[in-house]
Amino acid sequence: MSASAMNLTKRLLSGAAIATVALVLAACSDEKKETASTAPAATTEAAKTETKPATDATTTASTSATPATTEAKPAAGTEVAQSTAAPVKVELPSSEGSVDVAKLMEPGALPEMAIGDANAPVTIVEYMSMTCPHCATFHNNTFEAIKTKYVDSGKVRFVLREFPFDPRAAAAFMLARCAPEGQYFPMISMLFKQQQQWAAAQNGRDALLQMSKLAGFTQESFEACLTNQKLLDDVNSVMQRGAKEFGVQSTPTFFVNGEHYSGDMSVDVMSALIDSKL
Repeated sequence: MSASAMNLTKRLLSGAAIATVALVLAACSDEKKETASTAPAATTEAAKTETKPATDATTTASTSATPATTEAKPAAGTEVAQSTAAPVKVELPSSEGSVDVAKLMEPGALPEMAIGDANAPVTIVEYMSMTCPHCATFHNNTFEAIKTKYVDSGKVRFVLREFPFDPRAAAAFMLARCAPEGQYFPMISMLFKQQQQWAAAQNGRDALLQMSKLAGFTQESFEACLTNQKLLDDVNSVMQRGAKEFGVQSTPTFFVNGEHYSGDMSVDVMSALIDSKL
């Protein structure tokens, strides 16, 4: 870490970066913030309900394993009866409607951040906020497994889009966009894994600087990124388009082949949803 970090607080507090991010994103009303904080909470409860079958599946598996051991001595027919137990079904989330896929995939203010085959049979577009705890839960617990299972195998194309509800989230998105080429997804992943370290910090800017330095930023490049007014405007434009054209009101929001779903999803639930589209 460079010696310039010692003067970070004074430089960031007086820098144009802070004023730029705070002023532009202050346009998000308290009402919208309240919607963002309450809507995901409601969908989280739904997500918990949806993931409950996965817990039941684990219980069933462990319960059936015990009789298999104790019934090894009797006739083989008993084992056949155990193996034919019906699998536990995963309840699919309810769609909140659909949008025109062609319109959804039209170019926006910023280059699309996507991974996976452009011709994959399933396209998932996620609108997220970097300070959203439900988004962090999804990316920390579900995203990598879905990437390995479906994206890397060519079945899914996954697109991330910015939907910041506060200046700190906007700053995090800007830094991810300023990261070296090919480092957007790793930067997003790192920031979500360390979300509590910077999103809840008393001085979030100092904390973001420390995170950014791990990705190769200097204090100068950090400040230059956060004073990029056009970049901030473009991040806000992505958010506004999501809200106005596609009805995004909370995060995370997913569009799976144009079908609208809100709230965090477990690996089992998202896997079942993807499988239903294949």
